Amino acid sequence: MCQVKIATRDSYGKALVELGRMHEEIVVLDADLAESTRTGWFKKEFPDRHIDCGIQEANMIGMAAGMAQTGKVPFCSSFAMFAAGRAYEQIRNSIGYPHVNVKICATHAGISVGEDGATHQCNEDLALMRTIPGMTVINPGDDVEARAAIYAAYEMDGPVYLRLGRLAVPIINDESTFKFTIGKGTLLSDGSDVTIIATGLMVAEAVKARKLLADSGIDAQIVNIHTIKPIDADLIAECAAKTHNIVTVEEHSVIGALGSAVAEVLCEREPARLKRIGIPDSFGISGPGDKLLSYYGLDASGITKTVQEFLGKS
Repeated sequence: MCQVKIATRDSYGKALVELGRMHEEIVVLDADLAESTRTGWFKKEFPDRHIDCGIQEANMIGMAAGMAQTGKVPFCSSFAMFAAGRAYEQIRNSIGYPHVNVKICATHAGISVGEDGATHQCNEDLALMRTIPGMTVINPGDDVEARAAIYAAYEMDGPVYLRLGRLAVPIINDESTFKFTIGKGTLLSDGSDVTIIATGLMVAEAVKARKLLADSGIDAQIVNIHTIKPIDADLIAECAAKTHNIVTVEEHSVIGALGSAVAEVLCEREPARLKRIGIPDSFGISGPGDKLLSYYGLDASGITKTVQEFLGKS
């Protein structure tokens, strides 16, 4: 794992500029947050293809839907709380229902937003977007994966929701060998006692937890699920058949996203013991992002402790 840390919102800003240079049909819409979402980088190079819609997220989605019908490829950005929350109805009815080619790239998701507090810590966005028919939902784990996800989102035809973070995270993928395929997870390391399935910035913490678990005699395999929908049911079923113990880790409510999607696969394909690690059925609290991850047991130490208890080896 590389010691360099990069926020995936920064990865998004870079990838947008790169794609903009290659594809003139790409337009970017933002809701008065271009500096924070990093779409301002695109605006600097392509001012005529960037639209600041003001604090009008619902209108932004409607504008993007119309643009997509003319052959443009709109990328819409705001904080996850506003993109997925405030504009849910417009995303459902104007993008999901007609299945138009709009990419919604939401930054500042999860509790790692930190000091902004519960009103801005969106721990429900993946669940909301996952319920919209035909919506692809992606939650990249590092800079390499995020940039690849933006490219993959552009290449596919149809609505995509990408979750991006404010907190800088370690680089876990080797860019020279990494391949990103929508709907396909990645087995990062093999193991025989338990499978830890992680998504987003939790992948790096799961990798760290594996080393701590090894010190206590637990052989854990780590799976990175970057695409929440469509989820890699085959890989999940294979892991369940092998270890019979599954632990999901997500910086999101335990209701409705990775943990729920994995539970559905296990029920239908390969029954196994399951423990979900995430935000409980509660709102967040204010504090530094890294401190909140520790508070909710989402750092490597917390994951290790929960896995040990789950396996009866605490």
